[in-house]
Amino acid sequence: MKFNNLLMIVDMQNDFCMPNGSLYIPGAEKDVERTASFIRKNISYIDHIILTQDNHQVIDISHPYFWEDKNGNHPEPYTQISTEDIENEIWIPRFEVSKAKDYIRNLGKEREFPHIVWPEHCIQGSRGAAFTDVIMSQVIEWARQGKHYELVVKGTNPLTEHFGVLRANIPVDTSAETQLNTTLLGTLRKYNSIFIAGEAKSHCVANTVKQLLEYSDISGKITLLQDCMSNVPGMDHIADAIYSEAENAGIVFKRSTDINLKK
Repeated sequence: MKFNNLLMIVDMQNDFCMPNGSLYIPGAEKDVERTASFIRKNISYIDHIILTQDNHQVIDISHPYFWEDKNGNHPEPYTQISTEDIENEIWIPRFEVSKAKDYIRNLGKEREFPHIVWPEHCIQGSRGAAFTDVIMSQVIEWARQGKHYELVVKGTNPLTEHFGVLRANIPVDTSAETQLNTTLLGTLRKYNSIFIAGEAKSHCVANTVKQLLEYSDISGKITLLQDCMSNVPGMDHIADAIYSEAENAGIVFKRSTDINLKK
């Protein structure tokens, strides 16, 4: 059975979207407001909403306390770590050393983004990991029509990043939550149109798009809400190749204010 319109909201959480968030993306609070307005305007015509939620342990391969130098100092946020850095002991994993080394090495082999150490963010159970009040209040209002939203949690395995919604950057063999989310693929295939908003455009949205491009029966139904996503500062162009491929594949780029859904 086919349904009409699905909205996927990627990681619109306090740590990304609020000015006091630990990994605040400038402009994200406005993206949140526009996304909420899109829901409100089209409330009767959105059939399903998926919320993706970044969730991390404190000790995580993407956080400073996972790493140290020879003097026991931890890297500053936004430090890039390469295989060469580890081999030269510029940065040393404090935990799961062999697995961490393999992970950084495999990022290059699989043509994933270089490894960046982020500020501690979206810690499981924390206020920073929660969705913004603006988004949740509007999703709840939408759900009062008798509809159910879906929550997709990602990032819980501390030995791999999980930017894209379908799988971790480098899946872990023993960790089911890092593997391809076939249930989510099945859900996406049920809808005629898929609209995507979220944070950050340069990272989690871009990698979600990259992963969905592997499934032409899904990617051809996608519209990206351009005014409902922003880049990590200084990394505006890291995903240019992904978005160029997306445009060539027929993914639509539109402002949320230009869309009026109808049954």
